[in-house]
Amino acid sequence: MELAGNVALVTGGAGGLGEATVRAIVAAGGSAIIADLNDEKGEKLAAELGPSVRYARTNVLDDESVNAAIATAGELGTFRFAVAAHGGFGVAQKVVQRDGSPADMAGFRKTVDLYLNGTYNVLRLAAAAIATTEPNEDGERGAVVTTASIAAFEGQMGQSAYSAAKGGVVGLTLVAARDLGSLGIRVVCVAPGTMRTPVMESVGEDALKKFGAAVPFPRRLGHPSEYGALVVHILTNPYLNGETIRLDGAQRFQPR
Repeated sequence: MELAGNVALVTGGAGGLGEATVRAIVAAGGSAIIADLNDEKGEKLAAELGPSVRYARTNVLDDESVNAAIATAGELGTFRFAVAAHGGFGVAQKVVQRDGSPADMAGFRKTVDLYLNGTYNVLRLAAAAIATTEPNEDGERGAVVTTASIAAFEGQMGQSAYSAAKGGVVGLTLVAARDLGSLGIRVVCVAPGTMRTPVMESVGEDALKKFGAAVPFPRRLGHPSEYGALVVHILTNPYLNGETIRLDGAQRFQPR
């Protein structure tokens, strides 16, 4: 399936992994909807990339908001792809903290809500819309890419909420692929390691070098463009389905 003439909805598309994905999709000839809550960055990126891109203010937990973004995608071409790459929240707490108090339940709920429930909401609404399109000669209608983390497999101390949420995204992958196979819709998950996103860069160069030294090869943090390149390959390779792909330079998180 080609990207040319088709449209992808990218949540978190105004920055980090999402922005890199939008750029990669456009470079490959596709169109993209920047689905985000950062109006300034979203509008600026859309203006930079031209008429094949639009910004749609989107709350991934709100059905009306996601459906409005999907409707905007339909104005650019055939809506066939969705990429859930949104972020924006995290809690760092041990299950029982140093003072003996239990971890905050509200933080756990909020983290799971954003990363797992938000991903599922985008998946289900996007898939329902993609299912209405005409299939190609192989019976394929489109694909959805979700984003987990290697923390889903070896979460570090204090990452219980984040690891549980991302583990849920991994667990969703094969089931969703099986559910949607009869509709010609593929589902693939990407589990990045430590990526050099703008948020990560805020920790400073010394910390970035330390994090990069923990990666076997290449001995650096991953570039968002490498995530974007993988997403484009997934969207255009029809035999990738129901799989979680680690993008981590052979990195394995240690307990701390």
